[in-house]
Amino acid sequence: MTKIKTTSSSVTASSSRALVLAGGGHAHLVALRQWAKQRWQAPPGSILISPDCHAWYSGMMPGLIAARFSQTDCAIPLADLCAATGIELCVNELVAVDAAKQQLQLANGELMAYQWLSLNTGSAPLPIANTDASVAQIAAKPFPAFMQHLKNWQIAPPLTGIAVVGGGAAAFELALALRKSLPSVPLSLLSGQAVLASHANGVRRRAIRFLSDAGVQLQEGGTVTEIIEGSLLSGGRILCKAEALVLATGAGALPWYLPSGLDTDETGFIRVSATLQSVGHANVFAVGDCASLLGSQRSGVFSVRHGSVLAKNIPALIKQQSLMSYQPQKQALALLATADGGALMSYGGFSAQGRLPGLWKDYLDRSFIRIHQL
Repeated sequence: MTKIKTTSSSVTASSSRALVLAGGGHAHLVALRQWAKQRWQAPPGSILISPDCHAWYSGMMPGLIAARFSQTDCAIPLADLCAATGIELCVNELVAVDAAKQQLQLANGELMAYQWLSLNTGSAPLPIANTDASVAQIAAKPFPAFMQHLKNWQIAPPLTGIAVVGGGAAAFELALALRKSLPSVPLSLLSGQAVLASHANGVRRRAIRFLSDAGVQLQEGGTVTEIIEGSLLSGGRILCKAEALVLATGAGALPWYLPSGLDTDETGFIRVSATLQSVGHANVFAVGDCASLLGSQRSGVFSVRHGSVLAKNIPALIKQQSLMSYQPQKQALALLATADGGALMSYGGFSAQGRLPGLWKDYLDRSFIRIHQL
C-alpha cells in the first residue's frame, strides 16, 4: 500500500521532490495507469498532490446525480495507482507555483521544491460577481461537495427553485439529472448563448426537446449579470427567481495560474507546446483543463488523450530523450446522458438518441473505471 501523506494547517519546512504531479484529473489518471501497466517507476521521492484520495470520473456524474450510480461506482482510488508507480500520495491542494524558483505551495503553507512538475489542476466556473448574496452560488465541481448540496436539497428543497447557468454539454446533462433527482423543484437552465452551440442543429433540436419534455425552463441568450433579492438578472431584465444557482459555465482559470511565472494566455490558462510542456519552462507540463493549446478543447475526451502523451513524455524528459507531440482530434464523439438511462449522441453533423446510445455510454464509462482500478 502506498504511503498517504496528510497535512495539518500549520506552515511546515520546505521539502524537495524530483517529480511532482499536481491534481488527480483524467490526464494524470491515464498516465498513472499506463505507467503501472508498463511497470515504470517514478524517480525516488516523487509525489502526487490531490485534494481527494479518489479521482472522480466526470462522465458518470450526471448518472450519480440522477441516482443511476453510487459514489463508489464513479470514484477511482489513487493510492493503488500511486503504489504501483512508486509515487507518494499527498492529500492536499496546490495553491501557488513559483516557476522561477521551481517551488510550489500547498494549502497548509508547506513549500515544496521540484525538479519536474506536471499540472492537472483543472479549472473553476466563474461566479456572478455582482450579487447581494441572496442566492447561493454552487459550483458543479468538486463533485463530493456538490453531492452534499444535493442531499441537502432533497431533504429541504429550495422553494423558489434552482437555476443552472451554462450552455454546454455539462450544463445540459446537469439540468436533466437535477430534474430527475428533484422532481418537484422549479428548475431553469440559463444559457448566455444558444444551448449546445458548438454542436450541430440536429443535436440542439433534440436537446431542447429533452429539456422541454422534462419540464426544465430553458432561457437562451441572457447572460446572468447580477443577483438581486433572489432574482437572476441579465442587463436589468429578470430571467428567473431561485434560491440556488448551479455554476456549469465552463472553464475559468484558477487564480494562481497568472502570478505563477508560467506563460498564460489571455484568459489566464497555461500555454503549452505540442509536447504539453509549458512554453518557456520545459520542466513543467500542463494538461487537461489548465492547459491552453490551439485545437485542444476543455473536456474529458481531450484530457484522456493528454494523459497518453504525458505518460510517454515525462519518462522521456527524465531520460533526456525526444518527446512526442500531441495531435488534437478534429472531431470528438459526445454522448450526453439524459438521466433516464438513455443518451444523446453527437458526432460532427450526426445525432441520435435513445436507449442504445445510453447503453454504449454506460459501457464506455464503466470500462474507464474498471481499467483504472488495480
